[in-house]
Amino acid sequence: MAVPKRKTSKAKRDSRRAPNMAKSAPGLSVCPHCHSTKLPHRVCPVCGYYNGKKVVAD
Repeated sequence: MAVPKRKTSKAKRDSRRAPNMAKSAPGLSVCPHCHSTKLPHRVCPVCGYYNGKKVVAD
């Protein structure tokens, strides 16, 4: 079994973990029909409209 010869430094350890910390929250857009925030390219969860058409029945 492989065993490290030296202790991994904090800089080496943290730089390896850095790409996971760079993730940010997804951008939000405004629904043109009801003006609530929604994820882009998805049906509005409030009014059910997408691309100017009603796609989800109430």
